[in-house]
Amino acid sequence: MNNAQIKFENAVKNNKHICVGLDTDINKIPDYIKKYNNPILEFNKIVIEHTKEFAGSYKLNFAFYESLGNQGMKILEDSLKLIPSNILTIGDAKRGDIGNTSQMYAKSIYDSFNFDSVTLNPYMGIDSVEPFLDYHNKISFVLVLTSNKSANDFEKLILDNGKYLYQNVLDKVNNWNNNNNCGIVFGATNIDELKMNISNFNNLYVLLPGVGAQGGSLEEIVKTYKEAGLNRYQVNVSRALLYCDSSNNFPSKLNETIRNYNKIIESFS
Repeated sequence: MNNAQIKFENAVKNNKHICVGLDTDINKIPDYIKKYNNPILEFNKIVIEHTKEFAGSYKLNFAFYESLGNQGMKILEDSLKLIPSNILTIGDAKRGDIGNTSQMYAKSIYDSFNFDSVTLNPYMGIDSVEPFLDYHNKISFVLVLTSNKSANDFEKLILDNGKYLYQNVLDKVNNWNNNNNCGIVFGATNIDELKMNISNFNNLYVLLPGVGAQGGSLEEIVKTYKEAGLNRYQVNVSRALLYCDSSNNFPSKLNETIRNYNKIIESFS
């Protein structure tokens, strides 16, 4: 079965831990690509073509496509078709709503778009997450600790049990992982937080945003995972890859950049 878990495990087994984030902003792509009839799709095509040999996964952020209306959703669908079928796809939609609405969201992400995985907001509890978990051959990445500064507003509130709220969410996700299809989103901007919590990741699949433009250290992440004896992780890199060069040399610079990320990972093997 070519399911999400198999794709994830095959990637990390081959030291492919870089998740390429296709958060494509037409204002930031090289000028020569803007001349195409469908510049965003052409840009995504170039990115996929020059990273697919080295990428562990691809994450498409719905906001960048929804903002363009019907045309944007068509670009999202067409971009998905360009990704090799053996590489994990992540629908970064951060869904989370009451049960019957979540059922429709799950059908949208998993049945209509056929993503392998999704990001979820657990604020409304298990009934907002469960419809996604019912898809046993998919992976649902639940937001635990995000990489934005405002994470302090809620995620780092201290509860009566002495834990941060995000740590309670992590415990819940572990409890929900009966079918080995739960993942978490855990921000990588503060390595001390990763070190403090990694022992509780257990068998969860982990998506780590924050490397590159947000200041997270790939070296520290890989070292921390190596020391913990864990390997189920993907490190999302978006802007540092997508906008690594604005000239006609963009494809080769892109290829060089993801290769260098992989060299860092391999150096800890």
